[in-house]
Amino acid sequence: MQRPTKIKLALFALVAMVLVGTFACEKRRIKKQKEEDEKIIKEYISSHNLNATATGTGLYYVINSQGTGDKPTINSTVTVSYKGYLTDGKTFDQSALAGATFPLTNVIKGWQEGIPYFKKGGKGVLLIPSALGYGTKSTVGIPANSVLIFDVELLNVQ
Repeated sequence: MQRPTKIKLALFALVAMVLVGTFACEKRRIKKQKEEDEKIIKEYISSHNLNATATGTGLYYVINSQGTGDKPTINSTVTVSYKGYLTDGKTFDQSALAGATFPLTNVIKGWQEGIPYFKKGGKGVLLIPSALGYGTKSTVGIPANSVLIFDVELLNVQ
């Protein structure tokens, strides 16, 4: 068996230091983005006079009407009527009045966490930080690191 040379050990140590530094930078970037999202959401709540509840993950929700039916779980298929927009009011998506039906496992984390706060028939607002939305990736009509706002009505739970 061949012993590692001093050069190989030095290269290994250099690569390890670069990786540790990269992870530390990424951790700081994530923390900074989370703080920025929190500030944006709190300003939005204040300027729109919302009575929002924080979940501890960065998600805020508003229950305008609790509903009277079943509450979904992460394993539920739900039908939701919704309008999605950015904090500047620009709409990026909207369902038909009849809503859209999908398994909660197939949607963004903000919906997976937020929709179960409503009962069937419930209406409200989800204020979703970028980490629970599309994160650092942009998608059609949604820039990277965007806070998302959804007006939702939970029409059905299966």
